[in-house]
Formats: sequence, structure tokens, C-alpha cells
Amino acid sequence: MRRPLLAGNWKMNTTLTEGVELVEALIEQLGDLSDREVVVCPPFTALGALAPLLDGSPIQLGGQNMFYALSGAYTGEISPTMLREIGCVYVILGHSERRQYFGEDDALINRKALAALEHGLRPIVCVGEVKAERDSGRAEEVVVQQLRGSLLNIKPELSDAATAQTVRIQYGGSVKPDNVDELMAQPDIDGALVGGASLKASDFVRIVRFQ
Repeated sequence: MRRPLLAGNWKMNTTLTEGVELVEALIEQLGDLSDREVVVCPPFTALGALAPLLDGSPIQLGGQNMFYALSGAYTGEISPTMLREIGCVYVILGHSERRQYFGEDDALINRKALAALEHGLRPIVCVGEVKAERDSGRAEEVVVQQLRGSLLNIKPELSDAATAQTVRIQYGGSVKPDNVDELMAQPDIDGALVGGASLKASDFVRIVRFQ
């Protein structure tokens, strides 16, 4: 069985103070974990403060997005090397909100994923259909197309050993404490990308400790 990965995507939530309080509560309540990986992905403004708090804990740090270039005239963007330097292990790429609100397509997400792997980050690549596509019966077609486009030219040898051996499928549709056990019991679901429920320590801890 692949080692489960439970990642909390805080999105555009939490002030710096709130983020510190949340991480401190998670560290206290989770204790030691060895059979699953836990990641928190706070806003960029909190990464620097949270990295030293998470050092030595079972919780790893992730970014919510990144650009593929290492530097340059890309106002408002952040590079893979910046994320690595600050302590990130993971980065979320291609989230539905990035696709919907910021027009990111598979080609762009693919460039980001390749850059992340090249610079030692483990990408959490998101795919998924919108309601209209699901209602029209195109869900599988859309997801397959996004997978192929977003993961183009990504081969195991491009990633480090730890990443290559832990290719996992995470569920990311409104994971909550009251549905996580059922979701994680499904074949080929190896973890969860958790949104709103990751903002409350007790809820996220319950999700991480799924049965």
C-alpha cells in the first residue's frame, strides 16, 4: 500500500498570527506519525515563519503555487528555488481555482511541474472537471486530457527516489471529518487535498487520523 498523503490547502486564509497558532495546535495534537505524510500549504506570507516551527515535526511544508522560471520580470510570482530555500517540500499546481480564475492551462501546469521536479519539489498536480462537464458526461474525458497534458514528459527519472516511489492519487472534493473514512476506503485513493477543513486543527487532525 502506498503511504497516504494528507495535505491541507489553506488557500487565501489565515493571518500570520493565525497560521502560527494553527501549526502549533497541529503539532501538539498530531504527535508522532510514521505511517502517513502530512503537509500544510499556507499563504506565501506565512511560509518563512512556519518553516522553523515545522522543522523536526512530522508535518511538511508546501507552497500553494509557483512559476516555472527561477527569476525575472514576473511580478507577483514565486520560483521553485524560493520555495525550496524557505523550506517547502511540496507545491500544489493546477488547482481548479488556478484554472478557473487565472486561466492556467495544462501546458503551463506542465512547465511548472517539470520545473518543480527539476529543483527538488514534489508537485501535487490537480485535475478535475467542472459541473457542466460532469453533467454532460465528459468528466472522464476531461480528467484524462488534463492528466496527459499536465504530466507530459514527466518520467520517474526526473524526480528524486522518494518522489518516484510515492506517486499517489489524492481526493480533493470537500474532504471533511465525517466523510474521510469512507473516501479513504475507496480503491486507489491514497490521500486527500483538504481545503476548508484544514483550517481548524481538530478537523484536520481527525482527517489525518482516518480509520
